[in-house]
Amino acid sequence: MRIFLAGATGAIGKRLVPLLLEARHHVTGTTRSAAKADALCAAGVEPAVVDIFDAPALSRAVSAARPDVVMHQLTDLPPGLDPSRMNEGTRRNARMRSEGTRNLVTAMLEASVYRLIAQSIAWTYAPGPQPHSEGDPLDIYATGTRAITVAGVVTLERLTVSSPPIEGVVLRYGHLYGPNTGAEGPGEPPSLHVEAAASAASLAIERARRGIYNIAEPSGYLSTEKVSRELGFDPGFRLKPRP
Repeated sequence: MRIFLAGATGAIGKRLVPLLLEARHHVTGTTRSAAKADALCAAGVEPAVVDIFDAPALSRAVSAARPDVVMHQLTDLPPGLDPSRMNEGTRRNARMRSEGTRNLVTAMLEASVYRLIAQSIAWTYAPGPQPHSEGDPLDIYATGTRAITVAGVVTLERLTVSSPPIEGVVLRYGHLYGPNTGAEGPGEPPSLHVEAAASAASLAIERARRGIYNIAEPSGYLSTEKVSRELGFDPGFRLKPRP
């Protein structure tokens, strides 16, 4: 398949690229940095230097790539999740999820591309009985910075699953840890290794149906029965070391 990977140089994108190439997909990967385009080429990815907030340029990039599937793995958080910059990062990330996703959906519709797999998060459920399943309500009455995060998530998920004729799949990831995430090991549940997150995204290309999937390691907070049953997801997945 032809894959348009938005966020190819991010924490998940870097781990997803080798999985997509191993599966013999043709990958066009986005970056905002021309300096990173050479690294994408070296990895076997066709680079597209584009800003998600430049809607006309994004539409041109998606049309030129002629993808079968668009994968939205974009975030806009500070390196290492620097606490001193997280308030600003939370707002930028919410904009990425709302305005960025809207631009991506518009570009897909203009290019007649109808399958979208988008990254979301799994810790925005409203207080209630646990473990939370995908049908539980989100915490739309949250306050403070959490309210900003939840609003961005709600917009991203609505655009992904409710933009016919697009067949949208939402992957609600747990708190990421591992390379380039700012966390070496699992923290507050739900947790998820970044390479397992990449594996779930790869599996979703051919196995996931329209809708939402919790993606995390087992915990009392979250039910992951659906993703295990339908995608064959293994939370212990890790990339094989390069020789």
